[in-house]
Amino acid sequence: MNKKFNITSFLEFVYSFYKTMDDHEITLVYEGEVTHQITKAFTSLTETNMQKDEESNSTQKKVFHVMVECLQNISKHADIIEDSYINRDGRGIFMVSKGKEEYSVTTGNILENSKITEITKTLDQVNSLDKDGLKKLYKQQIKEGRLSNKGGAGLGFIDIAKKTGQKINYNFLNINENYSFFVLTSKILRI
Repeated sequence: MNKKFNITSFLEFVYSFYKTMDDHEITLVYEGEVTHQITKAFTSLTETNMQKDEESNSTQKKVFHVMVECLQNISKHADIIEDSYINRDGRGIFMVSKGKEEYSVTTGNILENSKITEITKTLDQVNSLDKDGLKKLYKQQIKEGRLSNKGGAGLGFIDIAKKTGQKINYNFLNINENYSFFVLTSKILRI
């Protein structure tokens, strides 16, 4: 399926994306493989921007923590999709935006549909708990949590909710019968 490249359409898309970023104060967007070097670069860029905006140390620490957790989630858990029309190798998207009252960290990656039920169950449980409930669940997962074959026990989700004090927003966008695109957004209040 070969599409002819249309430069005018592409430039219109780029301008539209730029306007969206400007209107919503999106400070960082990335699509690709997530490595340790990428994580270091993003935290450094974000630190520079937040210092320029004179954000509190508390807000900066929370944003960095959530960024690292989310980037690790992509690097460890993004699945490889093999399709005749789509070829993605476990990459993901990452975005940081700033609002008047909060920062948002949004990630997206491809995952197998067979994982949706377990992730939904974990996130719904995390979102249903208060601060004390999250502490108990974290300790419980440390003691008896079963690790996935990629090393996860849902601790990242619990940790994000603990640090931010906010519910985690998520969605699964169907790609085909085998894969979906998992979008996760964490909000950090500016204090």
